[in-house]
Amino acid sequence: MSSNVIDLVGPERSPRSSHAPRVLIYSHDTFGLGHIRRCRAIANALVASFPHISVIIVSGSSVISSFQFGDGVDYVRIPGVEKQSDGHYGPHHLNLELDDTIRLRTDIIKQTVLSFDPDVVIVDKEPVGLRGELKPALDILRRRGARIVLGLRDVLDEPGKLLEEWRHSGALEALDTIYDDVFVYGLESVYEPLAGLPDQQHFSAKTRYLGYLKRAVPSPMPPNRYPRITKQPFILVTPGGGGDGAGVIDWVISAYEADPTIALPALIVFGPFMSREKRKDFAERIARNPKLEGLGFEPRLELLMNRAHCVVAMGGYNTFCEILSFDKPALVVPRVRPRLEQAIRAHRAEELGLIDVLADPAQDGDGVRDPMVMAAALHALPKRLPPSQAFVPDLLDGLPAICRALAENLSSPVRTRALAPSVALS
Repeated sequence: MSSNVIDLVGPERSPRSSHAPRVLIYSHDTFGLGHIRRCRAIANALVASFPHISVIIVSGSSVISSFQFGDGVDYVRIPGVEKQSDGHYGPHHLNLELDDTIRLRTDIIKQTVLSFDPDVVIVDKEPVGLRGELKPALDILRRRGARIVLGLRDVLDEPGKLLEEWRHSGALEALDTIYDDVFVYGLESVYEPLAGLPDQQHFSAKTRYLGYLKRAVPSPMPPNRYPRITKQPFILVTPGGGGDGAGVIDWVISAYEADPTIALPALIVFGPFMSREKRKDFAERIARNPKLEGLGFEPRLELLMNRAHCVVAMGGYNTFCEILSFDKPALVVPRVRPRLEQAIRAHRAEELGLIDVLADPAQDGDGVRDPMVMAAALHALPKRLPPSQAFVPDLLDGLPAICRALAENLSSPVRTRALAPSVALS
């Protein structure tokens, strides 16, 4: 698995044209960084392969402006909605009721669809959007003849819970009647995210397993401003967005406090959603340990992943893709609440020999994190074989596979979709 590929480098900017194909990517973004980072990777891959097209990402992410996008990619920021640890939602910033916020988001999405008029729409994970906010836009897109694609990560949740959620939201009906394609960003041999749903014949024919989304070193390279630890072999510790990663970080710091013989130092990246109080407490403990350094938020985490010798992380989809892409020995401590997604992914990857997994006993509420258990895992981690030695074929073919799958709609410099006069403005 080569990691020397550079992201966002391509030919000179394509001439602008109002007649070139257009892609809209929807990402509800209620928690963490996973959805926007996945959509960003897809958008950048599309404009690299089809530089004449335009891509708009509709996102609720509060940190979307921190990320680099290729020429031809822009975004529409809808009001943020925050997912709580118990799985419930609330407005992130606005002093509105949730229903009012959803209504506002729905109107913005609908107007964006009407004005931008995409030829291809990729919906990330939620078939009808958050609380059905995407339904009016999907109706317009269906009437206009756009190609509508549902993009799914490799694991959604345990089958029973997914069935309950999708049946209640109307997602099952949309899967059957609205979507032209279902793209799974993973391999069927690794996991089948829709295996527990009924009436498989309604969508199995339009489901494609494309492979995981390979990540690249961002470009242009920034000045060398990283902590001193990065100038030598080090362990990168990342909890993703950080909103639910305090337990992993606490466990790692405790291991270094309990066992000063751990060979490699560690750089801990908190993530933008970790609470100020937790970050302050961790920073004080890190400052007292010569083998630890901390960093707040790094939107180009790929740079650090590429430099690191090995990685300790939670089991989110995007971090998993980065571990595979940069071929790093990894120890994954998966989250088990409010979804089992990370645990399912991590244990399946461990079965395939891609990573090592360490269960967090405190997540069940009655266990205690033993610092020496983590210390033993950190001693063993640098000796672990990288994921490439598991020899899983076509593991990271996701991005080129997406481009191949959409080439019929995007390769021409002129839009080929013919709009009927009666639906052109509706």
